[in-house]
Amino acid sequence: MSTGNVAGEEAHKGYIEHHITNWTFGDGLMAINLDTMIMSIVSGLLIIVFGRYVQKGITEGVPSGIQNFMEMIVEFVNKNVEDNFPGHNPIVAPIAITVFLWIFLMNFFDIVPVDLIPGLVEAAGADNFRAVATADLNVPMGMALVIFLLTIFYSFKVKGGEFAKEFLVHPFGKFLFPINIIMKLVEELAKPLSLGLRLFGNLFAGELIYILIAFLLPWWLHWLGGLPWTIFHVLVIILQAFIFMVLSIVYLAMAVSPEE
Repeated sequence: MSTGNVAGEEAHKGYIEHHITNWTFGDGLMAINLDTMIMSIVSGLLIIVFGRYVQKGITEGVPSGIQNFMEMIVEFVNKNVEDNFPGHNPIVAPIAITVFLWIFLMNFFDIVPVDLIPGLVEAAGADNFRAVATADLNVPMGMALVIFLLTIFYSFKVKGGEFAKEFLVHPFGKFLFPINIIMKLVEELAKPLSLGLRLFGNLFAGELIYILIAFLLPWWLHWLGGLPWTIFHVLVIILQAFIFMVLSIVYLAMAVSPEE
């Protein structure tokens, strides 16, 4: 293998590793990914500021375009809650719309030019910077864990002892309770794992493709290679936010529904 090929492979590897390495403070289990914290907080603040702006502009007459847009989102989320959640719970719809908008906005940074935000922040002194918070496993799994804890809370609140009994008698009857406990634990733990890993996997893969496009093509051809993927990826980032929201509603609905 020639020296030029080796150098090119090393440059390729270094470029990719640089872009998928978080800006971290601390070591081990106490380490904090500062870029993830910054982008997730910025996304949340943007949603709050935008929501406040829309609230101040609400009129009783003909609504503005922004008001129409937000009303469409609220109606869309409410319809999904009505279709998937039995009865009424005052926190389910707010959780659903928060999850949808927050994940969508964090995902949206994946279609910003891959070197733009990291370049600006690193120029200010950061070691590394990943702009897509949902491509960091901590964020999807953290959100999935919150939904999981809510399902456990509502399972005990609504079903009480019946929920504990499900671990002993479902699905094979009381005489096989050791197997039932294992099966039920796997069933419950699969919910947050599938919820978080699905979101992480799709956004991490999208991030890698943008990095490869940026590395393999000269800057003046990035639009040619990136545009088709961006058009497709816009659908992906919306779909992943929608799937996370709907599954969150479904898992909460399962928590309050009687076991069949």
